Amino acid sequence: REALAFGDLGHSVLIGLETLDKPVIAAVNGFALGGGTELALGCDFVYASTKAKFGQPEVNLGIIPGFGGTQRLARSVGLNKARELIYTGDIISAEEAKRIGIVAELFAPEELMDKVVEKAKLLMSKGPLAIASAKRVMNKGADLSLDAALEFEKQTFSALFGSDDRAEGMKAFIEKRNPEFKTK
Repeated sequence: REALAFGDLGHSVLIGLETLDKPVIAAVNGFALGGGTELALGCDFVYASTKAKFGQPEVNLGIIPGFGGTQRLARSVGLNKARELIYTGDIISAEEAKRIGIVAELFAPEELMDKVVEKAKLLMSKGPLAIASAKRVMNKGADLSLDAALEFEKQTFSALFGSDDRAEGMKAFIEKRNPEFKTK
């Protein structure tokens, strides 16, 4: 009963990250094992230092990942690689995590946070409605047929075309200046 409540809490936190209308960035500079890997997998981007380690070692404790790791890891790295990592409980290097698709980019430990802040500032300069919509379409589309996902994308694209942000973005492009988005 307590384990179920704990699992519910973990799931609700990660679903909250995934459905947030802003990008969520994980910066991993050490061990991200078990729930740490699950938390990273719930983020839009994972940046890591070269000293980071990832793994789902729960089987060593007689349990399985309980915050969505069995599902998010498989969607991130493929079912066969996820099985291998979860069944063995192996801990992998940051380089291996990047190679298989968990990590987007690696940095030296002393550079990690500065580089992540740069990435965040870049994202903040983009159209917030567009970012939120792209995140929503990609997340929802992953669970739809291709035809349904493409229709959802088309409808969302069309809706954004009527936004003030789209008008500002195109005007700024023509005027060769940075746009000033208002989230409208």
